Amino acid sequence: MDTTQLLLIIILSISCILLTIIGIQLIFVLKDLRQTIKRINKIVDGFESLGVGLDHGLGEVVGFFNGFKTVAKALEIVHHKRNEKR
Repeated sequence: MDTTQLLLIIILSISCILLTIIGIQLIFVLKDLRQTIKRINKIVDGFESLGVGLDHGLGEVVGFFNGFKTVAKALEIVHHKRNEKR
């Protein structure tokens, strides 16, 4: 064998081994990235459910105060009519 062919075989073998190692490491990195994205997704879902709960609770509080204002207006009208009769 010629030295050029031998050198080419050695370089190609080393390149193939290195690319295989890099590929395996890339698979591990992508696997970790996938797990991290899943965790982030769970956190975002938790914040979303918290926001929906707060929105729902705030809507109920506003509804309660609107009902309270309506009752107060009704009492004011009744009180005003009573004062007119006197």
